[in-house]
Parts: sequence; C-alpha cells; structure tokens
Amino acid sequence: MARRRLPPPFAVSDLPVEDPAALRGFVRPPVARVAAESAAEAALRSLSLEMQSLRDQGRMVVSLPPGAIEENHLLRDRLMSDPEDFAALKTSIRAHGQRTPIEVCELAPGRYGLISGWRRLHALRDLALEEPGRFAEVLALVRSPESAAEAYIAMVEENEIRVGLSYWERAAIALRAARAGVFADERAALRQLFSGASRARRSKIGSFMSLVEDLDGVVQFPAALPERLGLALAAALAQEAGRGADWRQRLAALPAALSAEEEQNRLQDLLSAGAGRMPAAAPKPKAVRQELRPGLWMEARGGRLVLGGAALSPDLIARLTDLLRSETDAA
Repeated sequence: MARRRLPPPFAVSDLPVEDPAALRGFVRPPVARVAAESAAEAALRSLSLEMQSLRDQGRMVVSLPPGAIEENHLLRDRLMSDPEDFAALKTSIRAHGQRTPIEVCELAPGRYGLISGWRRLHALRDLALEEPGRFAEVLALVRSPESAAEAYIAMVEENEIRVGLSYWERAAIALRAARAGVFADERAALRQLFSGASRARRSKIGSFMSLVEDLDGVVQFPAALPERLGLALAAALAQEAGRGADWRQRLAALPAALSAEEEQNRLQDLLSAGAGRMPAAAPKPKAVRQELRPGLWMEARGGRLVLGGAALSPDLIARLTDLLRSETDAA
C-alpha cells in the first residue's frame, strides 16, 4: 500500500493575504493558540505588577484631579507663603507647566492626602480657576509612608531643601506633631524631624519650641522673627517663671496693624524691660552738624562720624584715610 506524503507546514504569512477569502476556514492549532494567549497574559501580568511596584515605591508620576487631594491631611509646617515668591511660582508654572510633582499618600480609592508641595498645589488650583481646562490635573508621586512620622519627616525635609523654614516654623511643627501623638514626645519629634541638622541647629530649634509654647497666637509675624532675637527671648523666658504669661498679655494688647519690624521692636522692648513695665522708646539723639570750613561739614550720628560737602574731594578723603591709619598704628 502506497503511503501518502503530507504537504509541508505553512504559516499565515504564506497565504495570499491580499485575498481575505483565502484565510476563510484557517484555524490556528489549539496548542499554539493557548500558548500565545498564555504568553500574552503573562506579559500583561508582569507589566501590571511592575507598574504597581513603581507606583507603590513612589517612582511613577500620576495625574490627579486637584479636588481629590486633601491638603490638610498633615499639620502644615509652613505658616505663610511670601506673596512675591508665590506669584513667581505661578508665573513659572503658567509658562512651563508643572515641572516638579507633589507628593501624596493614598487615603482611600480616589482620595489622597498631601505630604509635600503645598505651594505648588495652591498655585495649580489658582491657575485652574484662571485658565479652566489647562490645569485640570496635578502631577503627583504617590508615596506609601510606613507611619505618620515618616510622612511628617518627608514634608519637613522637602521644605528644608526647597525653601528653608524659619526657626519658629521648625519649632511649631515639632510641637504640633508631638502633641498630635505622631512622636513619643517633643524631644523625639525634634530629633526625628531634623535628624539631618547639626546639634547646634537642633538646640536652637529646641529653644524656639519654648518660645512657641509661651507666645504662639500673640506673635503676629512669627516666621519673620530673627534667630538672634528669638533665642534671646527664649532665654529670658526660661530665667523667670510667669514671664511668658506677662508677655502674652502685653503682646495681645498691641494693635493688629503692626508691621513685622514694629513687632520686633516691641519684642526687643519686652526683652529690655524684663517682666516689668514696657519702657517708652528713647528719643534718638539729634545730630549736630559742625562746619569745618566752607563746603565741608561733619556730623556725629550714633557712634558714627559723617563728613560731607562740596569740598570733600577724593584727595581729601585719601589724606584723611592716611591720617587715621597712622593714628591707629601709633595706638
């Protein structure tokens, strides 16, 4: 009996694809179809797992509607935003788009809590109102902090890198986070929130913490308080019990329209007066002008000697400089 020779196998590509009727009735072998479908599913599953891993690690930027982000999820460390800096940020985003994503954590499906990027979020919300449709989404990294403490640390570190916090703001967030139970106590909050700071800087923040505890709510421009004045006030409060209550009463009675500079002058007055009566500002000594010769005069102004007039030529200035240097050397 003669054996029948089978034709060689062929692929779909061998068929005349220009003729759709030629493919009619062609069926891929079941084993090949199952293998192809399994490989596609495995590849899709692998890609999905990789994307989820990147998202969980906070390495994938996602687009979120601004309304889905709760900005007060954490107690904010920054007390205020400089109007000029904020306007510059809006101008930059309007011209170039959002270059740096904010950081959020997922609270529930479709709801996110803000970790860092408070100024960027507010700038984008303002721009969305000014230009509807263009700024309808916020670029964000979805973080998964293991604890609330890690979320606070991330917020503080991000603000320290971008726009340094004032000492009052640093102290205030440490106090508030400790009182909210995020950290075991105030010392733990100070140590963990500012672990990258030097020991000297953490000591200064600790001094400001006592100042915030005594005067929070009655200082109108706390973020503008200079470091040296704040440390001096904290030291004075530590020297005498009850001084904080006295100062609170005095500061609360001040007009609300004070500027930051005026408030600092009053705080300096409190420091000078201690727990007693706030002294009246001493009148400035009147400058007395003496005419040395026609076109040349001299004034004594608070420890400074000022010369002026048309006769004050470069040659005269050089001779006076040589004279003063020789007198200094002789002394």
